[in-house]
Amino acid sequence: MSAPRRQLHLNLFVYPGGHHEAAWRYHGSDPARLLDIGFYQDLARRAEAATFDAVFFADGPSLPDNVRYASRFRLEPFTWLSAIAAATERIGLIATASTTYSEPYNLARLFASLDHLSRGRAGWNIVTTGAPDAAANFGLDAHPVHAERYDRAREFVDVVGKLWDSWEDEALVADPATGVFADTDRVHRVDHRGRHLAVRGPLNTPRTPQGRPVYVQAGSSEDGRAFAARYAEAVFTAHQTLASAQEYYADVKARAAALGRDPERLLVLPGVSPFIGSTEAEARALQEEFNELTQPGYSLDLLRRLLGLELSEEELDGPVPRHLIETGGERGNGSRFQLVLDIVERERPTVRQLLHRLAGARGHRVVAGTPEQIADTLQLWFEQGAADGFNVMPPHLPGGFDVFADEVVPLLRRRGLFREAYQGTTLRDHYGLTRPESVYATRTAEAHGTAGAAAAPTAADPTPTPVPVPTPAEVPARQKEHVPS
Repeated sequence: MSAPRRQLHLNLFVYPGGHHEAAWRYHGSDPARLLDIGFYQDLARRAEAATFDAVFFADGPSLPDNVRYASRFRLEPFTWLSAIAAATERIGLIATASTTYSEPYNLARLFASLDHLSRGRAGWNIVTTGAPDAAANFGLDAHPVHAERYDRAREFVDVVGKLWDSWEDEALVADPATGVFADTDRVHRVDHRGRHLAVRGPLNTPRTPQGRPVYVQAGSSEDGRAFAARYAEAVFTAHQTLASAQEYYADVKARAAALGRDPERLLVLPGVSPFIGSTEAEARALQEEFNELTQPGYSLDLLRRLLGLELSEEELDGPVPRHLIETGGERGNGSRFQLVLDIVERERPTVRQLLHRLAGARGHRVVAGTPEQIADTLQLWFEQGAADGFNVMPPHLPGGFDVFADEVVPLLRRRGLFREAYQGTTLRDHYGLTRPESVYATRTAEAHGTAGAAAAPTAADPTPTPVPVPTPAEVPARQKEHVPS
């Protein structure tokens, strides 16, 4: 009997109003609903009806200074996702939380509560925060440098994992006959004292349905790749070309394998923002309509933050001044900086052309075409060792997602690339990930003389047909794609 065919994973990446910077101005948008929880509950129910793996809600601990021109405010994700959990049953719930501007104990409690309340649907998008202006909101004189943030992140994730494991699965007894509510021999102090953190534990919340929420990570720098290979179970990444995505996919999976991990249990999910029309010309006209709504003041500020370029509106139709872009320093360590620099060096765009490229999804892949062309592009990346699935980033909401769900998802299903129905109830089930055992369980078993006993039940762990993972040396030059940039 042959193994089941490997299938795509799809998340709905929700941004207020949509991912194009001018989405809130589009005639099909409703800015008055951007603070209405019913709007987001409707989106999540729509994504669940389409059997998406998860909804993903980004966050940051500071107000972007370009909010004058775009809907870039932030809603606190745990409050938001708790309301989403109450309105849905199966879809995963992924929240961004910073290891730089959070404390492990509080964060462990928040995610544990979300995982319990949603019956096992929580995921943690682990970020170190790239916005320097966040420091002043937390009493710091300066934003920690890139390497320092990742050093704290490694220790932070280790501590949070121990806190989630501090209650073994059998610790919660709740036996009225004996009067024992918790087996305290199975509740453990963490007693962590490291370079950045000191946490005693145990957590004051029992072990969660998933054992621990799914570890998600976003970052493609050298530190980010190493971090993903060690910890991540899903990676959100940005790529403009098939060849770039293939190189990243091969590299991060090879790093995970070198650490003794199963690379098939590390999902690579690039972002894609689709403009969809009944013809390719119609889709491109829609994209141009959005680009014409952009505000130069917002766009130029984005370029200043990404590349350090101070440009005026009078320079919009001139070439991007590559000689003024400094590649050293803290900014040069960022993966998004390198992505945008690659566009400049590869395509030699005008300033306006570059700004329109970035307006759609801040450096993520923007595609315009018919539903068939969009499906072709997703299939190509999926089958050519560039992706295990995608973060779908509609340029506007709700219409941009509605057309994807109505027109593209059925095509993917007919091709056997996407599920017809959920096979499990947790985010780990959807992603095909096992349920981890508490790190303290083996110690307890040894103390009780029961080492080698059966492990705790695990979530569904299908074994799909593996995709060949090319080595970086085997990645070919850019292959022909159905929908060009």
